[in-house]
Amino acid sequence: MTHLLLEYRLSAAYLERRPEFRAEHLALLEACAQRGELILAGPLPDPFDRAVFVWREDAVEDIERFVSADPYVRHGLVESWQVRTWNTVVGSAMAPA
Repeated sequence: MTHLLLEYRLSAAYLERRPEFRAEHLALLEACAQRGELILAGPLPDPFDRAVFVWREDAVEDIERFVSADPYVRHGLVESWQVRTWNTVVGSAMAPA
């Protein structure tokens, strides 16, 4: 089984500017999670320089829509982003529904 990983490379101003856009960003993430597209998401601390999002394996279009709408991307809190396939072998997200 595979999942998709979306990785954000965060700007140096991420922590300073995050509060202004956080509610909208989290609302978009929550909507994706409610629809079952997004499995997990969050920033990597110490330092806060990246964020990682785990998506269903068939969520390529969902990821593109999310990134296009994300205020963190639109307002420069994200310097770059990439999507990679992740071969998953163990975990509860792989259990049949």
